[in-house]
Amino acid sequence: MTISRILASTVLLGALSVFAPLTHAAKTCELAIEGNDAMQFNKQSLAVAADCTEVKLTLSHPGKLPKSAMGHNWVLTETSVFQAVATAGMSAGLPNDYVPKDDARVIAHTKVIGAGETTSVTFPTSKLKKGGDYTFFCSFPGHWSVMKGKLTFG
Repeated sequence: MTISRILASTVLLGALSVFAPLTHAAKTCELAIEGNDAMQFNKQSLAVAADCTEVKLTLSHPGKLPKSAMGHNWVLTETSVFQAVATAGMSAGLPNDYVPKDDARVIAHTKVIGAGETTSVTFPTSKLKKGGDYTFFCSFPGHWSVMKGKLTFG
């Protein structure tokens, strides 16, 4: 290679690097949890790593009862508002998955499922703050007082 070709290649590579978009690779972190016929989640805590750009949460119901009798969902809010959101969800009813419609306090939620069903929700971690105080819960009436846990981010 001649010196002029080496210089031309160097200049071209330098120019391309200036115009290359500065992007960070998206990273979807997957979490899984079960809600059973004994009104229990199989996990009391979930952790999301700081390098995750979004979370895919999968909820399964290994029980035998239908969603009208023992349905479960997964709802995420800041801890300070979870009881108010859970209470408001009761009046939202099953057609709205016991989640207040368009409630900005709800970070993410799944639909209500019954025995043998699985559902998932994907949400960006930009809705979370590192070190924030988050509670996940089932908003089916009467369940949120026992079916709840902590989500940590960071």
